[in-house]
Amino acid sequence: MEGCMNPILIFDLDGTLIDSAQDLHAAACRLLEGEGLSALPLETIRSFIGNGIPTLVDRIIDATGLQTRDRTRLISSFLEDYQAHATDLTAPYPDVEATLNHLLQSGHTLAICTNKPQRPAEKIIEDLGLSRYFQGLVGGDSLTERKPDPAGLHYLQSSLGGGPVVYVGDSEVDAETAVNAGMPFALFTEGYRKRPISEIPHAVSFSSFKDLPALAQNLLSAPA
Repeated sequence: MEGCMNPILIFDLDGTLIDSAQDLHAAACRLLEGEGLSALPLETIRSFIGNGIPTLVDRIIDATGLQTRDRTRLISSFLEDYQAHATDLTAPYPDVEATLNHLLQSGHTLAICTNKPQRPAEKIIEDLGLSRYFQGLVGGDSLTERKPDPAGLHYLQSSLGGGPVVYVGDSEVDAETAVNAGMPFALFTEGYRKRPISEIPHAVSFSSFKDLPALAQNLLSAPA
């Protein structure tokens, strides 16, 4: 039966499938306003994205002198507010939905591994009409470990039939996760990476989702 296993594409969410920076920035602005502080620029918040909401809030705290405030309260407040507005300004990147549909129709199994908490991640893809494409989702709070630990990728690969996997992401964290999992990494170059493309380990890179199916097919058909 091993030859019948479907190839699996696992995607990061923020900065890969969706551009969520503006909603995360808006939530950060509301948090800071509530604490009596000035907003941070969009590009600053964009640079904080990638390690999950608790780390995002930690970076906001460090950048604004909120160390004396209750961290747990700030994270809870941010998350509650963000969940209520998570798709106000967020949208899939161009050609994402058409590409997902093409991959699904071509026999690929699709899943998401993100450091965003699972419930917000599920709600976002549902609200954006993307949930029907995915057979699995691991969030930052789904397992004991989160990216760059490879546990989420290994869990999804096992639960979805054990087929060959390509991980698709946009950041240094995603690249490290793929390396730790021993899986090929496809780097989406238009997301939230902090370093030049040449400094991020990847098997292939792409700037348009129209190019992903052919790239993924080449990776999935390559000798192990």
